[in-house]
Amino acid sequence: MDFNVKKLAADAGTFLSRAVQFTEEKFGQAEKTELDAHLENLLSKAECTKVWTEKIMKQTEVLLQPNPNARIEEFVYEKLDRKAPSRLNTEEQLAQYMTDAGNEFGPGTAYGNALIKCGETQKRIGVAHRELVQTAAINFLTPLRNFIEGDFKTMSKEKKLLQNKRLDLDAAKTRLKKARVTEARAAAEQELRITQSEFDRQAEITRLLLEGISSTHAHHLRCLNDFVEAQMTYFAQSYQYMLDLQKQLGSFPSTFVSNNNQSTLTPMQSVSVPSVSASAQAPSAKSSLVTSGFTELKASNGSRKARVLYDYDAANSSELSLLADEVITVYSMPGMDSDWLMGERGHQKGKVPITYLELLN
Repeated sequence: MDFNVKKLAADAGTFLSRAVQFTEEKFGQAEKTELDAHLENLLSKAECTKVWTEKIMKQTEVLLQPNPNARIEEFVYEKLDRKAPSRLNTEEQLAQYMTDAGNEFGPGTAYGNALIKCGETQKRIGVAHRELVQTAAINFLTPLRNFIEGDFKTMSKEKKLLQNKRLDLDAAKTRLKKARVTEARAAAEQELRITQSEFDRQAEITRLLLEGISSTHAHHLRCLNDFVEAQMTYFAQSYQYMLDLQKQLGSFPSTFVSNNNQSTLTPMQSVSVPSVSASAQAPSAKSSLVTSGFTELKASNGSRKARVLYDYDAANSSELSLLADEVITVYSMPGMDSDWLMGERGHQKGKVPITYLELLN
């Protein structure tokens, strides 16, 4: 018990001595031992590395998971050493909405079918993004976090010890200057030798540890390369998925805006829309004439049954609106544009674009 009391008193005395020395240095009343330039540079480099590593790490987390609530939830589960519940990412959620909407509108309609195809592509992109997040977490974020929570904490601990040894050394120098009695001066010189030795030893330990920052940078560079490769893979996959989707949607002719939709615009919203022929919207119209028998139909002036491929809204009263998969009668009239036929459905008749039709035998 007596030993513990003495140790506590000694620790308290050391703490008080350091506090006095630090205060006097702040007020310019005591000299301060400066660290050598190399060590100061290493300390500055370590602090700079820590600050920028934290910023890069946090912003990467924002990039990979834009939802702040989801990031907080994942952080809590990580601290509890538990796996966060699986949830759809933004791409997968959009894919679900598009697919459900497409099924609601009808897979047999042009719009419904297009929505379903877009949903499938968004889901594939969502899976690719999930792989990017997992790869980045393992190969990039984890090494950065290990540096912040491991190596840098050790450096900070040794830096603090060095600061204490430096305060002890300067306090010993101050007591030596104030010593007047020979015995007191001898004791002060002995204390100075001990504190100088401890300071030099701690400075060397801190220096050796801080010189590892260069190795840390080299390691983080390799991790950065891994992150860039993961992003390249993700963007390449996404580009290919979207390219395939674009080709699929290219076979869907664009529909005209109906008169009803145009009439709902206010004068400020009204715009002049140039007339676009069906052939301009579907470049394959000419080749379709050759392969589907439309040329023969026009030449014969007869009539044929045709199946409607896509929904079509009539642009004016001279045209006939169409519904996908319905069967109508079509025939040609003298003077008609080569990309149009006359269509009949019961007592209704009007012009229809041939790119929306498939002749039946």
